Amino acid sequence: MNWQAISEQIESATGQAFKVVSAHSLSGGDINSAFRLQGNDKSYFVKLNRADLVAMFEAEFDGLKDIAKTQAVRVPAPVVYGKTAEHSFLVLENLEFGCSDKASDRLLGRQLALMHQQHQPYFGWHRDNTIGSTLQLNNQSNDWLSFWREQRLGFQLKLAATKGYGGRLQANGERLCSEMAALFDSYLPQPSLLHGDLWAGNAGADKQGYPVIFDPACYYGDREADLAMTELFGGFSQDFYAAYQAAWPLDHGYGIRKTFYNLYHVFNHLNLFGGGYLRQAENMMAMLLSEIH
Repeated sequence: MNWQAISEQIESATGQAFKVVSAHSLSGGDINSAFRLQGNDKSYFVKLNRADLVAMFEAEFDGLKDIAKTQAVRVPAPVVYGKTAEHSFLVLENLEFGCSDKASDRLLGRQLALMHQQHQPYFGWHRDNTIGSTLQLNNQSNDWLSFWREQRLGFQLKLAATKGYGGRLQANGERLCSEMAALFDSYLPQPSLLHGDLWAGNAGADKQGYPVIFDPACYYGDREADLAMTELFGGFSQDFYAAYQAAWPLDHGYGIRKTFYNLYHVFNHLNLFGGGYLRQAENMMAMLLSEIH
């Protein structure tokens, strides 16, 4: 790997000389390759993918900037994105991570609530992005239910159909899309800036114990969607949830709607990784339809 083109982009973005002394491959990502570039007195975190996927990194760069602007919770500072002849790339501040504890978990809960409390002008975002490697539509809307029906569940259902998942999945998916308003009786979501992909693998704490979130799939939406994602695969402590609730209590209907919101991510995993997620998606839809009826 020739790092010259990327080091030149770093120099241009920062106004400081940077020469790569060593590059260390890092593990952990499903979608991208990751490296730590070490200079003489500075290091950077770099993601690589195919050259034609530069828009994915541009959207992540924008998402990190939007979260940073809220001054609510720390993210790795975005440095520069672009492409070389062989790759697209995203360069970020290189953070040294420590271990989360009760104090950092509570702080993350408070900080996430603070980020969610900042009013946004509409649902959606200023551009589309990706959830994993799947296109995530973000056309601006003032109607949350139509946004979720068309650009989240409906989009994933159509994608599933193209991959051969039909029958009961499609029938119940269409029923749920047409009847989902029943899950929002007396609850009116407000647009919050969402991380969008907030599972435990995308959150941590730095060496000083301050929370950090990363790998966002940002848009403006119902804050419950972010909280629901934290519960899908586990990994967030009761201290985190207690602190969030104390800062901004959740509506009583969240206990049902979290399954509704997580269905989007289970559909996405079905579309990305295959039939192992089919039964989970069908069971979630059956539960939600039983609640409606």
